[in-house]
Amino acid sequence: MSSALSETPTANPVAEAAGNHRMMFLTVTLPVFALDQLTKHLVSSGMGLHREIPVLPGWLDLTYTLNPGAAFSLFATMPASFRRIFFIALSLAAIVVLSTLIARRSTSRWSAFAFALILGGTLGNLYDRLVNGVVTDFIYFHHAWFSYPVFNLADSAITIGVAVAVLDSLFERPSAQSRV
Repeated sequence: MSSALSETPTANPVAEAAGNHRMMFLTVTLPVFALDQLTKHLVSSGMGLHREIPVLPGWLDLTYTLNPGAAFSLFATMPASFRRIFFIALSLAAIVVLSTLIARRSTSRWSAFAFALILGGTLGNLYDRLVNGVVTDFIYFHHAWFSYPVFNLADSAITIGVAVAVLDSLFERPSAQSRV
């Protein structure tokens, strides 16, 4: 038997990283984006602005709002032209950074998953800003004295992604390189 046939082919790190990026994009980022846009479409076409529909009375409502700012309506009072440029530039920078982090061979699977969630949420809210100039929010948690700002599935994906990334970094096992 020839030695060439018995040797294990060496992995192509660039192809491996690209495959990881494509897989995370197809299985996490794209579904998050699609589900976010579908739910926003259903809410905006089926509810009147500021209408509330109790889902779990006293706890959870569907509440259709339009958010010109960021999370918790940050920057909502800034001039519209500033907000638009700022949020689009910030989103584009985040897309580049997240895509790079996902594609890195050294990124753990959990971190790549987390970054793919964040990327899906970022794309969902960016799409809203580009098409509508504002972000559609509709999930409202509240109880008695507690009232959480209205948010959407993109915001949820970003929050869950950040939590997973933090947990992964806390419980990350040191690699052979970092022990040297």
